[in-house]
Amino acid sequence: MRTGIGLRERLAYLKSPPLPAEQRLGKDAVTALIIHCCFQFGASMSGLFLNLYLWRLTEDLVVNGIYNIIVFVLTPPAFALGGWIAKRKDRMVTYRLGIFMIALFYLMVVIAQEQVAVYYIAFAIFNGIAAGLYWTGYLVIQYDVSTEANRIRFLAINLVVFNSAGLAGPALAGFVIQRSEGLQGYIFIFTLAFVMFLIAALVSFRIPMVQSHHKAYYLKFMGLVMHKNKRWLKALYSFFILGLFQGIMLFLPSILLFQTVGREDWVGYLGVFFSSLTVAMGYVISRKAQKEHVQKYVLFSTTGVALGSALLLIQVEFWSVAIYMILFSICNPLAVNTLTSYYYRLIGTLPLKGQLRVESVVMRELFLNIGRVVSITLLIALAKDMQSVWLPVVLFGMAVLQYLLVLCIKEKQTEEGVQPE
Repeated sequence: MRTGIGLRERLAYLKSPPLPAEQRLGKDAVTALIIHCCFQFGASMSGLFLNLYLWRLTEDLVVNGIYNIIVFVLTPPAFALGGWIAKRKDRMVTYRLGIFMIALFYLMVVIAQEQVAVYYIAFAIFNGIAAGLYWTGYLVIQYDVSTEANRIRFLAINLVVFNSAGLAGPALAGFVIQRSEGLQGYIFIFTLAFVMFLIAALVSFRIPMVQSHHKAYYLKFMGLVMHKNKRWLKALYSFFILGLFQGIMLFLPSILLFQTVGREDWVGYLGVFFSSLTVAMGYVISRKAQKEHVQKYVLFSTTGVALGSALLLIQVEFWSVAIYMILFSICNPLAVNTLTSYYYRLIGTLPLKGQLRVESVVMRELFLNIGRVVSITLLIALAKDMQSVWLPVVLFGMAVLQYLLVLCIKEKQTEEGVQPE
């Protein structure tokens, strides 16, 4: 009898303590995670291989670079438009419109097939607008369905869900593409992605619209807010710095992996492995992360990514690319989650008590995408092809610049939140 009690006590000791009620997620938060899961399953298949599809059709790094530059240039104006719709109607209108447009985008890719390479500028324009609308809606929803008490946990679980959905996608896509004749496997994957985005759009109707009397759109006054709140301005600078690194990393990894392994299925399988590392890191963040340690988390993340990118200066081969991607998959989620949760806390310190959340999301995306465009422009200006010695140099330089993030964020907080300067 004593043995049984002792065993139960030991098992109870090993279990994590129950979460306080204020840290648990509400129904709308869970629904938002389900929608994003469907979205990411489609995006992990299509997004990973869309850049590789363009590369296979053209074998021109400049085409991939220009495509992504156009997407990132148009995303901020689309965010501004999405913010206006969210204020005048509701953030769910912006969100659903974005999902439907992304679904339509991949339907057009399926119809155009190899002609995507001919009309890649038009496809980039449409993709940039659709992505801007989607992410405007979702980033505002992230703020709305979470609270100060559970937001860092919600963002970490979102990270786990996002990358868990991304585990099966790349593997399935790589398997299908490798065993299909020519480029037909890509078309099948883009069709499946279209279906997943359509499902996500339908599930989104489970989140109700919220009637608000605050329909004024204050985007034109954000310059004044930046002047008054220096801490918030520095947080915007942090997203510009993050964008310098993110811009390259949103399209280069799949091409680097294909160059070193030579097979689409291995690109997919490796994508599963890297995503699993991100999922594990997301779980750790959800259980252990504390909002007071933002600078320490960013410093750790940047150091890991910088060390990994330094290996590419030695040699761009499978071993160096694999180690770099392992370090990136572990460290980058910590930086992104930390900066996002920190920024959401700052939104609460702005005038009008949270009524500027839509405008804040638009400004965040503006700074982030300016950084993305700058880094990709620099990359294609210096590195004309995948064999260029400048490619790892630019990547390493952008990774090292992430140390500037530490200067843009502060740990000093009070029980009420982050205090503006």
